[in-house]
Amino acid sequence: MKSGLTLSQRERIRAAVRSVVVIAIALICAVPLYVVVVNTFKNSGDMAADPFGLPVHPTLENYAYALENLPIVQATVNTLIVTVVGVFFMVIIGALAAYGMIQKKSRLTAGIGAFLMLSFVIPGQTLLIPQYKMEAQFGLVDSLLGLIVLYLGGATFCYFLIVQYMRGLPQELFEAARLDGASPLRIFWQIVLPLIRPILTTVVVFETMWTWNDFMTPNIYISSTEKQTLVLQVFNAMGQFSTNWPLFMTITTIALIPVFLFFIFCQKWIVAGLVAGSVKG
Repeated sequence: MKSGLTLSQRERIRAAVRSVVVIAIALICAVPLYVVVVNTFKNSGDMAADPFGLPVHPTLENYAYALENLPIVQATVNTLIVTVVGVFFMVIIGALAAYGMIQKKSRLTAGIGAFLMLSFVIPGQTLLIPQYKMEAQFGLVDSLLGLIVLYLGGATFCYFLIVQYMRGLPQELFEAARLDGASPLRIFWQIVLPLIRPILTTVVVFETMWTWNDFMTPNIYISSTEKQTLVLQVFNAMGQFSTNWPLFMTITTIALIPVFLFFIFCQKWIVAGLVAGSVKG
């Protein structure tokens, strides 16, 4: 027996069902975030009485205490420096490496590309001791510069994403630019970079979120309080304020706000870059 619904009506019903399912999943995923944020406006007694309810007597004392008595601002500045500088050089190095591989196709470049694949096979934990020794040898332990140098290893991830996108670029543009006398660097800056902007944006977002939220690297290489990142501040607060959950959640919320706003702002470019990359590939 055939349904009396038209094709457009069935499509609208399917869309409505998908929307309901997605909204329900989003609400379930948002519950932990809601609990964390809403309890930052409570004291310990109010949270113990009703951890899921809205604050009866909202207060900003937790935020005031965290900002006045903890190095949150300095940790934010440290994280910002490490993230901005590290991601900038990661993306530039990855893009230049991808450009070189595309322009100079040979057995040597193929071998280098295969060698770079090893970085995805070798567990990072196995490199901790030799990396620490190298950082100590050059006096980079317990310094923001040392963190940035370590994060430059993420350029390999940038390279593999960008090189796949570059393979879909029209080589005729490069050949025409060479005939006009453009140097390789000029071709890279004026032609290649504008063409790969979608995938560059996607790589920047992924690397920024990874660097900002990284815990293991700063925890191993940073010992001074004034050089700690935001994630380390949250970790320290876990032990320091284990009996004051509202204050701990406040510090967690402060650490989440910048990367949350960054992700929301760049969300459309993430999707655009992934779709463009899949089409190019």
